Amino acid sequence: MTSNLDPDARNSYRLITLAARLVQRRQDDALAPLGLTRAAVIALEGLAAGPLNQEQLAEVVRVQSQTLGRVLTRLEGSGHITRTRQSTDRRQFRVELTDLGRAALEAARQAEIDAYPDDPEISWKVLQDELTKFIRAVPPGRDPEVVPFVAPEHHRTPRRFPGARSHGFRGLDHPHQ
Repeated sequence: MTSNLDPDARNSYRLITLAARLVQRRQDDALAPLGLTRAAVIALEGLAAGPLNQEQLAEVVRVQSQTLGRVLTRLEGSGHITRTRQSTDRRQFRVELTDLGRAALEAARQAEIDAYPDDPEISWKVLQDELTKFIRAVPPGRDPEVVPFVAPEHHRTPRRFPGARSHGFRGLDHPHQ
């Protein structure tokens, strides 16, 4: 099969991937002193506007509900959120930020801001607009083999291809983050 993909698009995909890894590493380093992970901050951000049930929150942050549950368990244990069983549907939990969770979210936001480059040559609004267009252009379906937001120990055994090397990429919910 021959690809007609523009070489500039292919190079852009590579740059997006590299930029994402660099940003994630900077976030990891910035959040570590706070005892937070990127996954935790994403969940806290999803709750910033107000309480949601777990399924709604999973949809907002674009992850599977059962995977989000592990993150919420840790956040609840650390006092950042509360989960209250819904009276109308006992299977549902209302998830809400605590005061400690709000303070942690503000600290995480500042830590992330401090971790990013302060370069006046970067057109942040243009970058944001272009990335937003890119994200909207990506089809919503996903490969069932790709499991986002899951700690490595929860992945199925990865398929190995001849000549493939292990890259050791860290997931959003890595236990050591």
